[in-house]
Amino acid sequence: MSAPLYNKDILRLAASIPHHARLPEPQASVEKRSPTCGSRVVVDVAMADGRLADMGLDVKACALGQASASLMAAQAIGMSADELAEARDKLTAYLSGASEDLDFWPGLAVLAPARGYPARHASIRLGFEAIAEAARMADA
Repeated sequence: MSAPLYNKDILRLAASIPHHARLPEPQASVEKRSPTCGSRVVVDVAMADGRLADMGLDVKACALGQASASLMAAQAIGMSADELAEARDKLTAYLSGASEDLDFWPGLAVLAPARGYPARHASIRLGFEAIAEAARMADA
């Protein structure tokens, strides 16, 4: 892969994923896999008063998937299921070229070079897809 795609910022994020331990008693758990590369993210959540109160992650992904999960986990606590679903949808729109907006989530600009690599998009989306689905399940 090219140097800009796997830079020191991506590798730093990949090595420092917050909440990188499963919850002992989650209200919901979701596992997402990328059929393209085999990356996998499991997200456990606990909701309180309609907001994400706690989360746990098990991330087995490429550096881009790990970096994306790291960015997601750093900001997700305190968000509602609707806000997490909106972030998932905005990330999908950005990666597909339907939007230029990356301001919806702090730090995502570091993943901008991956936009030109569609085979990596599924791995980048995994954490956001899993947290949105798990929060929705737990909040139901």
